[in-house]
Amino acid sequence: MMVTQIRIFLAAMLLVAMLPNSALAYIGPGAGFALAGSFLAVFGAIFSAILMILSWPVRRSLRFVLRRKPPEQPRFKRVVVLGLDGLDHGLTEQLLAEGKLPNLAALRDQGDFKSLASTLPPISPVAWSSFQTGVNPGKHNIFDFLTPDERTYAPKLSSVEIRSLKKSFGFGPFRLRYGKPDVRMLRKSKPFWSYLGDYGIFNCIIRVPITFPPEKFRGVQLSAMCVPDLRGTQGTFSHYTTAKPNDVERTGGEVVRVQRKGNAVTSDLLGPPHPDDPAGGSLKLPFSVTIKGTNEALLKVNGETHVLKLGKYTDWITVRFKVGFVATAQGVCRFLLLSTEPEFCLYVTPINIDPEKPAMAIGYPKVYPIYLSKRQGSYATLGLAEDTWGLSEQVLEDEHFLQQCIDIDHERETMFFDSLEKVPEGLCVCVFDGTDRMQHMFWRYHDKEHPARPEQVSPALENAIEDLYIRMDDLVGRTMERCDSEETLLMVLSDHGFNTFRRCVDLNRWLEENGYLVVDVDRRNEQYLAGIDWSKTRAFALGLTGIFINLKDKFEQGIVESGEAVEALAAEIAERLRGLIDPENGQTAIKRAYQASRAYRGPYKGNAPDVIVGYESGYRVSWETAVGKTGQQVFSDNHKAWSGDHCVDPSVVPGVLFCNRKIETDHPRLLQIGPTILKMFGVPVPEHMDGQPFEISSERTPVTPAKSKREELEPVA
Repeated sequence: MMVTQIRIFLAAMLLVAMLPNSALAYIGPGAGFALAGSFLAVFGAIFSAILMILSWPVRRSLRFVLRRKPPEQPRFKRVVVLGLDGLDHGLTEQLLAEGKLPNLAALRDQGDFKSLASTLPPISPVAWSSFQTGVNPGKHNIFDFLTPDERTYAPKLSSVEIRSLKKSFGFGPFRLRYGKPDVRMLRKSKPFWSYLGDYGIFNCIIRVPITFPPEKFRGVQLSAMCVPDLRGTQGTFSHYTTAKPNDVERTGGEVVRVQRKGNAVTSDLLGPPHPDDPAGGSLKLPFSVTIKGTNEALLKVNGETHVLKLGKYTDWITVRFKVGFVATAQGVCRFLLLSTEPEFCLYVTPINIDPEKPAMAIGYPKVYPIYLSKRQGSYATLGLAEDTWGLSEQVLEDEHFLQQCIDIDHERETMFFDSLEKVPEGLCVCVFDGTDRMQHMFWRYHDKEHPARPEQVSPALENAIEDLYIRMDDLVGRTMERCDSEETLLMVLSDHGFNTFRRCVDLNRWLEENGYLVVDVDRRNEQYLAGIDWSKTRAFALGLTGIFINLKDKFEQGIVESGEAVEALAAEIAERLRGLIDPENGQTAIKRAYQASRAYRGPYKGNAPDVIVGYESGYRVSWETAVGKTGQQVFSDNHKAWSGDHCVDPSVVPGVLFCNRKIETDHPRLLQIGPTILKMFGVPVPEHMDGQPFEISSERTPVTPAKSKREELEPVA
């Protein structure tokens, strides 16, 4: 194992030293652009590589002498965790009973299969944070994707804060820029794999949500959720079209009107804001498309020509935005020719940070993403890589989105299986996101009563969700083949389950109708709570999880006194929301409403929404509420492609837990996984962890995985 690690390390260091001159760049939301001069960047990389190589024997010797050994004998040499985000317990149980998941059935028969209790709320950033830290949200500080700014009330990312540091010297276009962005992790508490590293146990952590920015520990890591694109957003696609503006007004991406002259179309890729003049607009990279017929065109960008085939994605293409005299900001993206007649339409994915020359740290050590790119080529680095917005805004077709998800899953498989080969001892964790994204977008085909289900459904999409589970079953089978050792503990788990999302609940409208929120009627449709009269508003909703009290000691324009007043108000709102009835059908929309002060324990519970809403099956917070709008009615149908969700009561959407050993507990919880793995390696569980380790049997029943069906399941291009 050690020889293999040395080879990987030396190869990665050599790759860094061989990189051509390039500037480092990053765009933070509203924070501008930070650059490192090309000479300083390359010199620093070469110097660091040489220093690390030369000092390796000394560092290795010191680590061996000074390392702590686990106080108890490890039960296993290796633990492998395969995360399938959003895999639903009820649907998995149904497909197992129908004999459609033979590999998961084999894993169950070899060891165990149980439902896995998620977190409150059961959404990915909260759940995966509890998975990795072993604590409730009150101790890790993540309660939603977004949280309101305490001064402006505008939404901001809950897990990371990014500030740009701009430094330069020189004159005009000959300025040398240097510095790096200040990226701060807002998730608190320490991941369990860091405790493993304290005892000399190696870890490989691939795309676990809420691991950005990457943290230093003993092992390698590729970050996931909240890694931005090159523009500093959480993913902005581009749609180039000759259609009239009124026909293509979209949100979630940028629509660029282009003109066709004969068979030629020219335009610009939109990059990050200019470092010297962020208000002056984005950096631009010219490109041209020459149409060769109905089904083919030629793309020319950065002096290179690429073939575009109708309805087929290109490979990842490197794009370089010139900054000043010698510096560049580099990313990767994929192009998809949507049509040439009667209108020209071209889709471009969000421009991802280039893993071969990362504009900022997206993994640990910094060379790990580079190593992966050299081994397998470019890959998606964006935190939310599958472009759900492109499908929601009807730029992409279902088949385009499906192919995008499958391609990203294949990239992830290559990384995962490489880790299983390279790490025979220690911890391997890899999370696949496609299960979550595809269920969000394709549940309308699974639920025949869904308002967004089209009258005519393509046979290829009728069973899209079922086919997804079968593909994941095949992945599990191939994982079992690589973990067929008495000394490897294998867990397959999900952070939560899934549910249909038929009806929207506008919490801000409900708060308005019940006297808790006051809206300026002329500004009702403004986003981010811009139209709220804060002098009269006691409570408001923003994001996916719940309701905030407009607390005087917390928000800039707060009016509610802290202490008994806020507790009484939160209790009153929670009580009135419980059992809320949908007048359209007489069904109960809200199962429970929780007070954060009672639901959470820890120093950060004051950052949570004061009331967390647990919806019944079929309901979720409205799209208007999520972005701080107040609509015209409390209840409405959900007609978007985003038709499945899990932002409901935790009891409605349990996850799954498969293991190749018997689990000696009836009701395992997600936050118990980390403490259990610590115990399996003989490492003491920290006292602050809320999750208690459960017992795992030493025996397993030998079972042969089903034959792989991967070739049958890949869609025909």
